[in-house]
Parts: sequence; structure tokens; C-alpha cells
Amino acid sequence: MSRVGKVPVQIPAGVKLTVGDKVVVSGPKGSLERVLVEGITIEQTGGAAHLHRSSEERNIRANHGLMRALLNNMVVGVTKGFERRLEIIGVGYKAEMKGAKLVLSLGYSHPIEFSPPAGISIAVDTKANKIVVSGADKEAVGQVASDIRGFRSPDSYKGKGVRYEGERVRLKAGKSAKK
Repeated sequence: MSRVGKVPVQIPAGVKLTVGDKVVVSGPKGSLERVLVEGITIEQTGGAAHLHRSSEERNIRANHGLMRALLNNMVVGVTKGFERRLEIIGVGYKAEMKGAKLVLSLGYSHPIEFSPPAGISIAVDTKANKIVVSGADKEAVGQVASDIRGFRSPDSYKGKGVRYEGERVRLKAGKSAKK
């Protein structure tokens, strides 16, 4: 049996879990839904949800732990939320919010405007050149942060660009002059 899949998902007070063809988790930070993987059933007992599988087939065993992790991320998302922090490094590189749009100046001939999808909020600290992407859906938060990083990923020679907070970029040695 899956070690991850057999661990029950704790459901805190204020969170409502509805199971049908879809799993719907509602809480103070919003509501998330996901299609239930075939062969996996969810049983609620008290303040916990237990996941069970219908057979021992390889793909169903693999999806058992996956579905439990996804359900746990949904519960954590609607209670605490998720966030990814990005930092902008480079002379003249900056970010600012204009209304709901993120406007990035990353050394191109034009500014880049990015509109976040529904359920995702972006905050900018202009003095420290940091961007905070937050929301209830872990997958969407990570995707938006990845999209922003993709506008100018860190350069391997100077280290300039957009990177995750705490990300270490290995710098290559440049050309050395003849003597």
C-alpha cells in the first residue's frame, strides 16, 4: 500500500469537503475543485479524509499517493494559501503594478505587461525589487511564478534576470584576455 496514500488528510474547522465526480474544497481563502482520479474513493470520518483504491493495478497504486497529495494541497491552499517569491537582479531591471497588471522592465526595448489569472494576486516591493505571487491553488501559483521568471531567466555569466528567492545561479567564467 502507498505510504503517502494511506495517511489521512486532516480537515480543519471552517473547511468543507464535498465528494462526487469532483472533489470540492471550500474554505476561508476560496474554493478549489479537482476531478477525482478513476479508481480512488474518498471517505470522510470526523475531521479527516481517507483515500482508498479499488484495485492493486500499477496506475491506480501510483494515483493513490498523488490524489492524497493533491487533496492535502487543496486543504492547505484554502486555509493558509501558497506563495512564491521572486527577486529581480540587474541594473535598470524593475517591476511595478499598474492596476491589476504587472509591468516589468527587464532590459528589452519594451516593457512586459502580465495579467495574473483569476485567484492569483501579485504584490511588488519596488525598493527591494521583489515580487510575491500568492493564491490558494499551489499549481497555479507555481505556474505564474514560472511564467514571470521565463520573461528573463537568470544569465549564467552575470547572474542578471528574474530568479526565485534563494535560488543559486552558478556563474560561468568569462573569456580571459591574452597576456
